[in-house]
Amino acid sequence: MQLKINKTLMTGVILGTVIGVATSVSLNVFAFKGVSPTIPLAQIKKFSEVYSRIKRSYVEEVDDKKLISGAISGMLTSLDPHSAYLDEDAFEELRVGTSGEFGGLGIEVGMENGFVKVISPIDDTPAYNAGLKAGDLIIRLDDKPVKGLTLSDAVKLMRGKVGAPIELMVVREGKDKPFKVKIIRAIIKIKSVKQRMLEPGFGYVRISSFQSKTTKGVINALAKLKKENKGKLKGLILDLRNNPGGVLNGAVGVSDIFLDNSGKIVYTEGRVADALMRYDAHPGDKLEGAPMVVLVNQGSASASEIVSGALQDHKRALIVGRKTFGKGSVQTVLPLDAKTAVKLTTARYFTPSGNSIQAKGIIPDIVIKSLHLKNNKQDDDAFIPLSEADLTGHLSNPKSDKNDNKKPNSKIEAIKKSVDKAKKDKKTKGDLVTKDYPLYEALNVLKSMSLIQSRK
Repeated sequence: MQLKINKTLMTGVILGTVIGVATSVSLNVFAFKGVSPTIPLAQIKKFSEVYSRIKRSYVEEVDDKKLISGAISGMLTSLDPHSAYLDEDAFEELRVGTSGEFGGLGIEVGMENGFVKVISPIDDTPAYNAGLKAGDLIIRLDDKPVKGLTLSDAVKLMRGKVGAPIELMVVREGKDKPFKVKIIRAIIKIKSVKQRMLEPGFGYVRISSFQSKTTKGVINALAKLKKENKGKLKGLILDLRNNPGGVLNGAVGVSDIFLDNSGKIVYTEGRVADALMRYDAHPGDKLEGAPMVVLVNQGSASASEIVSGALQDHKRALIVGRKTFGKGSVQTVLPLDAKTAVKLTTARYFTPSGNSIQAKGIIPDIVIKSLHLKNNKQDDDAFIPLSEADLTGHLSNPKSDKNDNKKPNSKIEAIKKSVDKAKKDKKTKGDLVTKDYPLYEALNVLKSMSLIQSRK
C-alpha cells in the first residue's frame, strides 16, 4: 500500500501511541528549509562507543534494527510527552486512524510513571462501555505487568484479533484496591457528530473527536435540528467533553461554522517558517446568532481547546464546565521512509487573543463543580484530575502570566443570577439532573442567555 502524505496538522493529545481511537492525527511534511544543524561529533562518537559495547558485551545478541529503533525512540521521548518514533505498526495505525474505522479498544493513552494512563475513552467504544475513565492507570495486561514495558510494547499487547478479550488491571483514585476490567477488542467505528433536541428550541450537538468530515457532520446536524424544531433554534449546546482532539482542519471548520466575521480562529508559532500558520474565519454564522454554550471538561484537549478558545475569544459562546486538558502544541509527522516516521512537536498554537493554553487549558466562563449522587449514577466530570501540566516533560507555557486574572464579565454575572433565579422558580428536571448534571446546568445557562437576548 502506497502511503499518501497530506499537508495538514496534528492537534491531538496523543501520548506516544493511540489504541483504537479516532486519533488527532493527520499527516504533515515540513521541509524545514534553511535549517542546517551542526553535528556534535563528540556525542556521536560516544553513541557509537555505547553501540559497540552493547553489540560486543551484552548478555544476548541484539539485532541492529532493535538497537537503532530504541535509540531513536529514546531520543524523541526525552523531548516531550508527544514526540515519538513511529515504527511500521504505529505509522500504519496513525494513518488508518484518520478514517474513523479501525480495530482496538477505543481509548487514548500515554505513559506516566511507568504505567499506561488513560487520557480519554471514546464514546460508544468497548473501553467506554466497560467503564474506563480518564485518569485510570493500567498496571497489568492479562498476566503481564505494565511496569518495565515501553508504551509501544504495552500497545502491542493491547492490540489483537477482533473479538478477542483482554483483561486490564486498573488503579483508580478513590478505589481502595486495583480492579479488573474485561474488554472485548472490536472494530471501532466512530461517528464523531451526534445531535438531539433537549427541549423545544434548544438543540444539542456532541463531537467525540475531530475527523476530516466533522465540519460537514456539524452542518448536517444543525440542519436536522432546525428541521425538527421547524425553524431557527433558540440556542445550542456544543458538547466537547472527553474529546481528545483531532484533525486541525476539523477544529477550524467547526469554529468557522459559528463565527460571523473574518477574525482569527487559531495561529501557530515555531522555530521555522513552515511552522508559522494562521487560520481565519469567514462570514456566515449557521446558527444565525442564537446563543451558544460549549461544554468542556479536563478530557477536552487540543482541537477541542482550539474551538473553545476561538468561540470564547470572539465572545460567540460561553464556555461551561471544567478547565480543559491544556495541550497547546502541534505535532508534525516526518516520514523517514515508506513505513516509518517521527512525530515531532514543531509549534505551539494560540487562541485569537494571543493566549497559549499549553499546560494551562481553557478556563470556563462558568465552572460547574462535580455532583456526587446518592444513587451512584456516573458523574461525567468526576474523574481523576489529569492535564498536560501533569505530564512529565511537558512544554512550558510562553505566556503563563497573561490574562490569569480576568476581570468579571457583567454579562456572565447576569446570566449566573438568571440561572439561580430559574432554579428557585422551577422544579428541576429529575431525569437530566441525575443522568448528566453538567448538561443540565449548561441547559439552564443557555436558557438564561436566550431569555436575556430576547429582551434586548
